[in-house]
Amino acid sequence: MAMTKPCSRYTPHGDCPALPEGQELDYSLNSPLDPSAPLCKHTVPYDTPVETWTAGQEITVEFDSDGGAAHGGGHCQFSLSYDGGKSFVVVHEELKYCFVDGPTTSNTPEVLSYKFNLPQDLPSSDKAVFAWTWVNAMGNREFYMNCADVAIEGTAESYTGKEIVIANHDGYDSIPEFGGNYDTGLDLYNSTSQITVTSSGSSDTSESSGGAENSSS
Repeated sequence: MAMTKPCSRYTPHGDCPALPEGQELDYSLNSPLDPSAPLCKHTVPYDTPVETWTAGQEITVEFDSDGGAAHGGGHCQFSLSYDGGKSFVVVHEELKYCFVDGPTTSNTPEVLSYKFNLPQDLPSSDKAVFAWTWVNAMGNREFYMNCADVAIEGTAESYTGKEIVIANHDGYDSIPEFGGNYDTGLDLYNSTSQITVTSSGSSDTSESSGGAENSSS
């Protein structure tokens, strides 16, 4: 699967900005992230944001409809980084059945877009990084990640939420194949630390408080 809206870095799909100097289109964005690759895979951002969003607005995230494999669903997160992709705070989750309507052994995606509201209390940034990540339910143990360069217009100084879950990647925990049990791996998603991000790009991580509410200052 590959994210097409907002424009992923170096995607061949959609009306995206010109590539940064020295970079090439990536025709394999629907492949999993290599276990040793950096987060986002491509670390050089576009010169301009591909979207400008306002805190609290409804956004739509779309995925390539051509040749995608849903791998039985799995856990997806949608996150934002304010420090160039070093750390991410989660703004939405589609756990267990991402891309499908329920338990399945099918590779055919049944859902190719998600709409959700951004948190009302996000800080501003013209260099934020939006990420989609996915741990598939069946097949090889993989971690998918596409990133897009976006601008956020907000009024809060900081935002606190769940830290992104990274799995099946070098140096991180592995989540086994679900085998029909869609609760597989949810312990990692439910016990993740809280992270605070700021418009200046700084971040601070604290231990999980057992499902604490998101907050701002």
